[in-house]
Amino acid sequence: MFKVFRTKIAIAGLALTLAGCAHFVPSTKVAPPTQPAQQGVAAARAQAVQTQIFLDANDFRPGMVDGRLGEFFEKALALYNANHGQPAGASPDVSGIQPYTTYTVTAEDLGQVGVMATDHAEVAKQKSCPYTNLGDVMAERFHTTARFLAAINPTIDINQLQAGQALTVPNVSDPFDIGSLPKMHTSKRDPSLAGRSIKITVATRILQVRDNDRTIASFPITPGSTDHPAPIGDWHIDEIATFPWFRYDEGVLERGERTEDFYNFPPGPRNPVGILWMQLDRPGDGIHGAPNAATIGRAGSHGCIRLANWDAALIRTLVTVGTPVSIQ
Repeated sequence: MFKVFRTKIAIAGLALTLAGCAHFVPSTKVAPPTQPAQQGVAAARAQAVQTQIFLDANDFRPGMVDGRLGEFFEKALALYNANHGQPAGASPDVSGIQPYTTYTVTAEDLGQVGVMATDHAEVAKQKSCPYTNLGDVMAERFHTTARFLAAINPTIDINQLQAGQALTVPNVSDPFDIGSLPKMHTSKRDPSLAGRSIKITVATRILQVRDNDRTIASFPITPGSTDHPAPIGDWHIDEIATFPWFRYDEGVLERGERTEDFYNFPPGPRNPVGILWMQLDRPGDGIHGAPNAATIGRAGSHGCIRLANWDAALIRTLVTVGTPVSIQ
């Protein structure tokens, strides 16, 4: 059994503050429809969602907010507790967090949906690498999966929703708003973040952002693969860019050899590096987003460090050009 303690961090509509950054948890609740026989399962799922929302809001990201308390949830909880002087298995009081809220689809949401070619040459001709359905837009926005959205909206075909129609979503405090990110923007060094560093542990597939000796955020990652492992050692961030183009070169991806047979894929959430590229001082290696958050911690990458797009959007605000990166 988990021990229960009451955190001093305010929740349920009040500011959630960590390391000087304020977060807000909206307070509107719309319970997903359930049959009487399903109410016990729905209640347990909602409680799990509450804890995931709490960790997500405090920058100890648990992976998907989907009511399933798996590996990355446990690691996020342990790191959060360690940072707050609590036992690793302690469970915060999340009774004041509303697990679900309603969201009304906008024309801008629908405008994020497009078509992705499967042929590399055709992808290179596109203007962007967009979402291919509204369910994926909503899933990334609310840090979850299209499957979970379907489960809590059993009478709705999310992909058929129009602007002005509503659906139930996880009540995350910091929805991923892709439209608010600067387009093809390269960040400059921020002296106020000079004390920050990144620690990546390959074995646990966790990235920690540290402020001096204190972990202030953690993220699930994919750290390379058996064939293309992440570069062990000490590095630093050379560049931070949003909505990058991606040079698809099979020579680089398969053998680490740059060739002249390549394609340039345009920016977008379904670009192979997602919405962010943070270049390390090692050619070809970086920390970046992903076109499919469900692969984080599971499918391998070609030596780089991959995060969900919503986590990539957060980490770019926590570190700066020149931030040290230790990969262990």
